[in-house]
Amino acid sequence: MKKKNIFKFIAIAFLVTITNGCSDNFLDKTPSGNYTSATFYASDDAVMKGIEPLYNRAWFDFNRRAIIGMGSYRANDGWNPYVSAEFARFQVTSLTQDMSLAWSSLYNVITMSNATLKNIKEYCSDKVTEEVKNQAMGECYLMRATAYFYLLRGWGANIIIEDNDKFVNNPIQPLNPEDDVLKFIIQDYRKAADLMRANIVNHHPSKYAAKALLAKALLAQSGWNQTTRDENTLKEVVGLCNEVLNSGKYSLMENYEDLFKAQNNDNSETLLAMRWADANLGTESGWGAINCLYSDLTFSEVTDVNVWGGNLTASVDMIDLYNEEPTDTFRLRATFFTPGRHYSYIKQAEGGYTYNHNWMQCKKGVLGTKADAGGHLAQMASPLNTYIQRLADIYLIKAEAILGNQDVCKDQDGLNALNAVRLRAGLSPRKSFTFQQLIDERRKEFCMEYFNWFDMVTWYRWKPQYMLDFFNNKQHRAFEYREGDVLQNKDGTLSYRAFLNSGTNAWYFTDADGHVYWNDHLAVSETDSKTVYFRGRPVDKAHGYVYDVDSLVRANANLVPIILNETNIFMPYPEADVLQNHYLKETPQPYNFGDDTK
Repeated sequence: MKKKNIFKFIAIAFLVTITNGCSDNFLDKTPSGNYTSATFYASDDAVMKGIEPLYNRAWFDFNRRAIIGMGSYRANDGWNPYVSAEFARFQVTSLTQDMSLAWSSLYNVITMSNATLKNIKEYCSDKVTEEVKNQAMGECYLMRATAYFYLLRGWGANIIIEDNDKFVNNPIQPLNPEDDVLKFIIQDYRKAADLMRANIVNHHPSKYAAKALLAKALLAQSGWNQTTRDENTLKEVVGLCNEVLNSGKYSLMENYEDLFKAQNNDNSETLLAMRWADANLGTESGWGAINCLYSDLTFSEVTDVNVWGGNLTASVDMIDLYNEEPTDTFRLRATFFTPGRHYSYIKQAEGGYTYNHNWMQCKKGVLGTKADAGGHLAQMASPLNTYIQRLADIYLIKAEAILGNQDVCKDQDGLNALNAVRLRAGLSPRKSFTFQQLIDERRKEFCMEYFNWFDMVTWYRWKPQYMLDFFNNKQHRAFEYREGDVLQNKDGTLSYRAFLNSGTNAWYFTDADGHVYWNDHLAVSETDSKTVYFRGRPVDKAHGYVYDVDSLVRANANLVPIILNETNIFMPYPEADVLQNHYLKETPQPYNFGDDTK
């Protein structure tokens, strides 16, 4: 790894840790006094203040843009042809800047966690209570493990760093294999769960957040590079989920849409989140601690701050998934704007906002105007926390663990877990579910929350052929739609006009007779929307074929398909680091787990 980058990570970890003074409010960025690591940790308040940068500054370069491309565009939730499109097209290279920033940021979390952990162990005064000391150390393990969990599912093999001083002295270290990285993650989550307190205090997470993420990591481990998931591990996952669900600390928000409103930042469903500084600090004084995603997500019509996310839209794949269950309107309206939809809490001063476009722009993360957000909104500065995990994930992890290696789950406990999420979404409960139905449920529940691709990688490591078939033949990565080409049907489904992914600014897809292809019908022409064929039945029976736009697009000679395989599921290591560390081009080496005292 590039030596100067490692030194930068550790320097940031040290400086941020010792320069934040005590405050009554989580993430108050105003320092009070001059400190060194030897004098800072003199009280419970100081210790808790010292770990707060682990919730914002450490994650900044991961969160400010890369997280959307990595977590949502690669999952085919949505995309923007002008921003981070290389993630959606699987054209990320070792020179892709946002990818490199994400890699650096995640290692920043790790080295900052290490530095903070060491300082707490070495410099706490006798005025610091054992409970607070344990809580702070537990949060360091929690965040270190979480950073590695993202790194594992983003790049595969990684370099495990437990001691910054040793790493500074010898920064050219080998990669460690995926199985060892996952083992290290699980080890850290177990430590966190043992150390952290049961209650949430001043928004600092409880031990149940560590148990929840431990369940997720164990679920991944149960099938990682195995054809059959380990049944004993699955039982432990179910047990951990039950501990979290029965703890009395969390509950599903009644209204799904409320999860993404500024006034509900710290809600009953949040297990762990990146927590950002006040947006009013602006990009000058607050840079490095604010949530920069707003301008990438939002379009100018709905806000009064400078934004450029107008071309971020739903993928056709997500539209088709919503069309399979058109009653899933609560999650749809919270995730994407759809034609004719009214939002009373956006532009409240004008009586609300109605989306009068034939398009599907991103809604999740869009707060409206400054006034709608209580004044806490600015260019590249949103007040919203970034979810790392919320309670709905635990219900679906439990359902997946109970499904286990079966083709179909009919177990009532598994059904109750899955249906808790469905019922909150206003959907009818399932009487059984398959693995594919579980995938579909997760995709809609967490669409545009930057989770879905990381879950897909976990499934890929368990079922590689299944997931490659899903990516390349089931998901619709080959075509798109354009502004003005979405129609809301009376039955709640959505129609869109198909455009080929031809590598150029291709025009809409037509047949030899000039008919225009939509997802569910063939129209006479661009200007005449009269239907020639409906999906599944021709209006004009003389042509004698069943209309299926998916097959037609895939068979088109001008199509440039997006093909996923072992070479691009994981992202490349940044070129600058590869040039400095030859080990990044070599076979990973086993990690020495001999010292388990840290």
